Amino acid sequence: MTVARAYDAVVVGAGPNGLSAAIEIARAGRSVLVLEADATPGGGCRTDERTLAGFAHDVCSTVHPLGAASPFFRGLDLEGAGVSWLHSPAALAHVLGDGRVVTLERSLDETAAQLGRDGDAYVRLMRPLVERFDDLLEMVLGPLRWPTHLRLMARFGRDAIRSMEGLARARFREDAAPALLGGIAAHSMVTLDSLATASFALVLGAAGHAVGWPIARGGSRAITDALVTRLKELGGEVLVSHHVTSLAHVPRARAYILDVAPRQMLEIAGARLPGWYRRRLANFRYGPGVFKIDWALREPVPWRDARCARAATVHLSGTLDDIAAAERAPHAGEVAARPFVLFVQPSLFDPTRAPAGMHTGWAYCHVPSGWSGDATAAIEDQIERHAPGFREVILRRASVDASQLAAYNPNYVGGDINAGLSDVRQLFFRPMPRVDPYMTPAGDVFVCSSSTPPGGGVHGMCGYWAAQSALGVALRSRYRASGGGGELSSSKGVSPFVPASLPAS
Repeated sequence: MTVARAYDAVVVGAGPNGLSAAIEIARAGRSVLVLEADATPGGGCRTDERTLAGFAHDVCSTVHPLGAASPFFRGLDLEGAGVSWLHSPAALAHVLGDGRVVTLERSLDETAAQLGRDGDAYVRLMRPLVERFDDLLEMVLGPLRWPTHLRLMARFGRDAIRSMEGLARARFREDAAPALLGGIAAHSMVTLDSLATASFALVLGAAGHAVGWPIARGGSRAITDALVTRLKELGGEVLVSHHVTSLAHVPRARAYILDVAPRQMLEIAGARLPGWYRRRLANFRYGPGVFKIDWALREPVPWRDARCARAATVHLSGTLDDIAAAERAPHAGEVAARPFVLFVQPSLFDPTRAPAGMHTGWAYCHVPSGWSGDATAAIEDQIERHAPGFREVILRRASVDASQLAAYNPNYVGGDINAGLSDVRQLFFRPMPRVDPYMTPAGDVFVCSSSTPPGGGVHGMCGYWAAQSALGVALRSRYRASGGGGELSSSKGVSPFVPASLPAS
């Protein structure tokens, strides 16, 4: 494939962050081309028929609390481009080992009422974050910088820097609240005795109260389709089935923005980067992988406790101690006998995902990096404990191990869907400590993947901030004529770290 024209920016990778970076570049009036290796855009935000015809399964992400809350996505009016957010009555159901169920409700008080003696402590912990959730997101969905709301950040930071186990010891006396928040913290894929794992529980838990944990009608591909629509409306271009192995083989541009993990950056742009930067990229650390199963179901999951059917997301994980033990296993090269299982049942709330009367479901557990074993029995055993007869409603299953996930999407190194270990060392300093983590020493090469702040999730903010960096450095001046030729005219640079530059929600 030969593209004769030049562009202001070329984006490699059409995941949510790559598309978001391209949209922000195009909104600034610059020409932009997105190159995608797969036959369809989307990265981890795709939907296809993985089991049987008529059953729509999300390849990776389904539930999008940060997608609904993202300041960048709000500014794009994705709803106007076809995204319909659907909410289950409860954001989350958590099943303890003895079968008790605790639900994360939109109401703080309704959630607290299930937590026994810890109800008041839960409300005191979460209410300040829920009431000022937009201000909180402004500070956490981006690179580390001077906070605009000092008192809120101090209050959040005091608890967020703790390990999840430490937060539970400091705040709670019974087992339900630690289990509920511990299951959310396990989304970090970091051991729960690690510093800053509490931050995941606080942000995603507050999101459940403030905006819910919604799914997109028709599947997560609706979000990708809406982003592509917005990009094309702005004159941006997307070219699929074009695998980039080197910047030498892409159209000429003034900025190259890579929606790839550090390992792929070394392949694609290594020749442009100094030795010290390449060595730091090579030392970037990745987390455990996941083993995922999609099911086509003849009927809804037969939950023992009907409250599980009130939530699109169900955590089958027991107490905080159970979760912590399960999460230590993949870091030790093992799969827990009773793993932390995240189960999602979107068709209960979106009937477009399966034929009439039938359903879809999926679940994953965390496994060692690159693991190629089979966790089907371990996952289905966990479900059967709380939904007897589950296996009898399965029409077909399709599974993917960590090594297969890595082959499907090179950003998922070893099956790590977060594109990098999110421990305290790499939570804000991704892919390495730099004032501007999105800009490389090459000056015209930028990175916008989940390997940059604020990390994993479908929110587009990594792409937004990388685009701001490119606009403030490589694209401070613009071509008068399209196609990359002609004179240059001055254009004011944009600081990538000014919170006021976030699009209005």
